[in-house]
Amino acid sequence: MDSLVEWNGGKSLTCTDKQGMTMDLAWGGEGVSPVTATLHSCGACSLIDVVVGLKNREVASASVSLDLERSDTNPKVFTKIHMVYRVSGDDLPEKLVNRLVQQSHKKYCTISNMIKHTAEITWEAIVE
Repeated sequence: MDSLVEWNGGKSLTCTDKQGMTMDLAWGGEGVSPVTATLHSCGACSLIDVVVGLKNREVASASVSLDLERSDTNPKVFTKIHMVYRVSGDDLPEKLVNRLVQQSHKKYCTISNMIKHTAEITWEAIVE
């Protein structure tokens, strides 16, 4: 078993992976929804690629904000995602950060590479 999702009653779920790590999800405004968790996962997966790619650089902070558009009809798949990466630190070449983001979406980020079949993913990187 790679994943177990258990309903806790009400609008609450607990997800457990094969290492025993858990994540709580919910619906109806009672917690992070599975859809929001998917959007968060897309940002997190790609941001990891950027931070790991900057391994020999001094990174002070890194974040990515995501704006989402979804289909109006069911299934309400993601149709557009715009991501703004903000990375700060010493001697961080903007060209390198841009290349890492591009490679993340082209090759490495599992989540964005699944989502890109229904959503146009655009991005920009700001190096501070």
